[in-house]
Amino acid sequence: MPRSTLPVLFHRMAVPARRALLPLADGLGGMTSAARALPDFLVCGAQRSGTTSLFRSLCLHPAVTGPTLRKGVHFFDTGYRHGLDWYRAHFPTRVALRARRGRPRVRVVESSPYYLFHPLAAERIARDLPDVRVVVVLRDPVERAYSAHAHESARGFETEPFARAVELEPRRLAGEEERMVADPEYLSYSHQHHGYLARGHYVDQLVRLEKHLGRDRVHVVDHADLFDGTARALAGIERFLGLPPGPGIVPGRHNARARSGMPEGLRAELAAGFADSDARLAAWWGRTPSWCA
Repeated sequence: MPRSTLPVLFHRMAVPARRALLPLADGLGGMTSAARALPDFLVCGAQRSGTTSLFRSLCLHPAVTGPTLRKGVHFFDTGYRHGLDWYRAHFPTRVALRARRGRPRVRVVESSPYYLFHPLAAERIARDLPDVRVVVVLRDPVERAYSAHAHESARGFETEPFARAVELEPRRLAGEEERMVADPEYLSYSHQHHGYLARGHYVDQLVRLEKHLGRDRVHVVDHADLFDGTARALAGIERFLGLPPGPGIVPGRHNARARSGMPEGLRAELAAGFADSDARLAAWWGRTPSWCA
């Protein structure tokens, strides 16, 4: 079995089986962390924009693998206090990634969608992974917010209906980012789980990534292009990452959740609230996002 397919297969395992295996993998990784690799590239978000699907598609490439038995490690957002050796422990050994028998060197990807929104993640990534390349997937921010609410509700992090959660968001997030910057060890529950609209103001987050990593190391893809029924967007990501052409498998949709439709009046109101942000995004990106076309 190709090493790069293991993260995909593990992600399909039942949750109890995953939980049983993870402590064993973590223990072994901790004992051998000095021999382990760090990621070559990251999928940093946006949350609920297809990051799981992209991660799985990349791991089907024969020259790509992910963290050991994981999709994301959440080091640069919620786990940074553990230190770089802890992070390294989650990845394959460098020996296992070497080129051999005509196979190129295997590259390592991690996907943690909170990295895009966390106010300190970009600076941390630049400091600890100075050569890393970053991929960001952007989705219609109104649809992203609605999907995120369904996701957080299903996981027990949200108890309010969508309209009420959006109404509460400014109060829930007030002062949280400032506190996170002032105290890097502070973990904000609401910033992580209740930023439905705030996460959709993409341009500010991308400017922050650009500031710390440089524009040439950040590749942005539109959700509509990634899921247009072809592998064109995936091929563009592979080129950006310096990978040889992959198997060309069309990305599937994963982690989708059934939900009722959003009232049109609320949708229009929220879309209007993103108009300025979307215009600035288009100027930064050099193209019109699909949801504005």
